[in-house]
Amino acid sequence: MMTFQLCNPTEIRFGKGQIATVGDLVPTDARILLLYGGGSIKTNGVYDQVMTALADRPVEEFGGVEVNPYYETLQQAARIGREKGVSFVLGVGGGSVIDAAKFLAAMIATGLDDPWDRLAADPGSVVPLPNGAILTLPATGSESNPVSVISSTVRSLKIPFASQAARPRFAIMDPTTMLSLGRRQLENGAVDAFTHVLEQYLTLPVNAPVQYGFSETLLKVLIEWGPKLIETRSEEACENVMWAANQALNGLIGAGVPQDWSTHMIGHAITALHGIDHARTLTMIMPSLLRYKLKDKSAMLARYARNVWEIDERDDGRAAELAIERTEDFMARMSCPVRISQAGIELDPQAVLDHLQHANQTSLGERADIKGDDVRRIIAMAA
Repeated sequence: MMTFQLCNPTEIRFGKGQIATVGDLVPTDARILLLYGGGSIKTNGVYDQVMTALADRPVEEFGGVEVNPYYETLQQAARIGREKGVSFVLGVGGGSVIDAAKFLAAMIATGLDDPWDRLAADPGSVVPLPNGAILTLPATGSESNPVSVISSTVRSLKIPFASQAARPRFAIMDPTTMLSLGRRQLENGAVDAFTHVLEQYLTLPVNAPVQYGFSETLLKVLIEWGPKLIETRSEEACENVMWAANQALNGLIGAGVPQDWSTHMIGHAITALHGIDHARTLTMIMPSLLRYKLKDKSAMLARYARNVWEIDERDDGRAAELAIERTEDFMARMSCPVRISQAGIELDPQAVLDHLQHANQTSLGERADIKGDDVRRIIAMAA
């Protein structure tokens, strides 16, 4: 029987002009740490909107959060936060910045200069500072989920941290902020959201028609509107992709269903080793992983073929194969590599295994049956 616990307390404010309401959401007595990335918010008007809305609130700024946020950078931000008596962290940017804001809120709360080991061992043991999110690039759903994916250069690791207490108090989602983004950023965002759905959907068949039906709708939306976003930059495309990306990883479609995430763990290792965009590590691995696990995933792959891709094929095995081909074609249409060689790198399988071992990620997949030798074979298939 289906069993799950689901609670998502993040308040969503969606639509054009919603950034102006951030002052209503941040406590009036808060000392705010504004966290952002490379500084695009200061050229596209978002920064000005935020500062106007916060009026004369005390705001400390920290910019320079990387595309794959580094722990060592956040250590600098945490020191400033503690020195200035910050009581609220506001992340303004894409998923990386919002991941960083959630993790930073926990780092500051520990009072430690180097809390990595404590947070890696039990992130739920820390009560983080409250945080909020203003999303400018949809992809990860980080604005309303409890997960932060953080890299450490010193440890040569990229791993996820999850704490329910770290969910943002609110998420402001203005699709018009996407209009200034580059093509590659938009491609990555749509594809990342697409893989998030697949890693919760293409697993073991269980009695979850609501979750599966919603997943199929999200996949159809991303398949239709992802390319339109790249081609037209219309406000409709921005709205649909931004909302679909949020729903892809806010906890709802994964409630009560087996989840995979093996592609993500392998992808994290590749990013840690080669610095490749997160979404592109997923597309270069996922089709081969699905082929490798075709027998175990055939039931859901066949459903995916018929319900999402509308493939008219009675044989489950053949339908599953065709679904993988369509998935690969979609990723390629979004200009993402579907082979490791297309990314221009030489990937050492042993280095990937070493990362997975170090991250304690040695039994992957919904069955926990993807071991080291399996990862080697998947990488060989994806070469």
